[in-house]
Amino acid sequence: MNVILVILDSLRKDHVGCYGNPWIRTPTMDALSEESVVFTRAFPESLPTIPVRRAVHTGNRTFPFRDYEPRKGDTVRTYGWQPIPEEQVTLAEVLSNAGYRTAFITDTYHQFKPSMNFHRGFSEWRWIRGQEVDPFRSAPPPEGVDVEHYIASSGKGPRGLIAQYLSNMSYRKGEEDWLSPRVFREAMRWLEENRDAEKFFLCVDSFDPHEPWDPPYEYRELYYPGYTGREVISPSYGPSDYLTEEELRYMRACYAGEVTLVDRWLGFFIERARELGMLDDTLLVLVSDHGHQLGEHGLVGKVPRGLYPELMDIPLFIRHPHGIGAGRRVDEFVYNCDIFPTILDFLGIEPPMEVDGRSLRPLVTGEGEFKSREYVTSAFNRYVWVRDEDYAYIARGDGEEAELFDLRKDPEQRVNIAGERPDVAEGMFERMLRDAGGEFPDHSHKMRRPPEEWYKLY
Repeated sequence: MNVILVILDSLRKDHVGCYGNPWIRTPTMDALSEESVVFTRAFPESLPTIPVRRAVHTGNRTFPFRDYEPRKGDTVRTYGWQPIPEEQVTLAEVLSNAGYRTAFITDTYHQFKPSMNFHRGFSEWRWIRGQEVDPFRSAPPPEGVDVEHYIASSGKGPRGLIAQYLSNMSYRKGEEDWLSPRVFREAMRWLEENRDAEKFFLCVDSFDPHEPWDPPYEYRELYYPGYTGREVISPSYGPSDYLTEEELRYMRACYAGEVTLVDRWLGFFIERARELGMLDDTLLVLVSDHGHQLGEHGLVGKVPRGLYPELMDIPLFIRHPHGIGAGRRVDEFVYNCDIFPTILDFLGIEPPMEVDGRSLRPLVTGEGEFKSREYVTSAFNRYVWVRDEDYAYIARGDGEEAELFDLRKDPEQRVNIAGERPDVAEGMFERMLRDAGGEFPDHSHKMRRPPEEWYKLY
């Protein structure tokens, strides 16, 4: 059996039709859900981009970030934002050793920063350049492009990021030149060139629908037709009140347009694989790394203290080539780190070492036993999150700033009852400490960026 793993960055579960969204067009993922087992309670074991991918590629949790050290040459300061540890083995390394032809196609540029090593084990890897502040082009934005047009009317916004991105994207002429189409076009090329592979593992990792959200015009028009104001395509992380109501609505429309663009090109990719006969014996796994805040709970971006459903709930599909489990929905608590042992289990390959993830094969096939989780934990920088059947809990790693929500009465998590139910809050905190193996580490003193690096983001 072959394997295709598709990772989409910042795709919210509630922005996909088959998960209940009534207004965003995602026909590819909706159709894929009918051929797949769909997991309704999938979560990242830690956030954001790099910690998630460490877990996906190794099956091991990055939580609780015990050995975090900022990396020279990387402006991002986030707990767990480090290379895959040398002592851990990647999925690509395991499959390469088992005789699989392996390939990695991505525009998620953080994986190629100095010493990150996320291409370990791949026979071929392609980095599609130009996302965000990837230093792809050193020239300023083209003449006539006004960076201020992409900044909120309040004057707040990530000018440096937008300027670099607009310079990077100055070559675009048609839809196929946008980054997610380029990623999936490159993945189609790989399929066409590697039809002779006896067995293969292809990882396609699209940074979209991550911001900046600037899909082609017609995609934006789907969700906010006729808008003529400032084009706020990338948020300033934090409270959303710096945006006007119209600017926030436009930002949401741009995100929705980006989701539809990604869905369309994912569809072209899946259809090409089908035409080539390469889906006939291929396990297809699709997952997002995390969601994105779009004004819910008064936040935009990916703000660590805002570990609400818009950030924590992720889509996860597993399509078996023989249609096993097609259309089934699974409500078990699962993590992204479960993908590694699941793929190996389907391929009949023993992991070379013990990992934290659990194989989801029993949940797909209905055969064997899956050891259910009573609760799940996660963290983003110094903030931790715990969820069980009844409650969701958010706090700092030391227990301060605690929020507790009764999911039976308050699924959108609007009413904090931590003060009313300190017993439940304390119990959830103890669960987090148990999963962390003791005290949750505080790396806040390591988070400051050198002043000369701030221009790249703000």
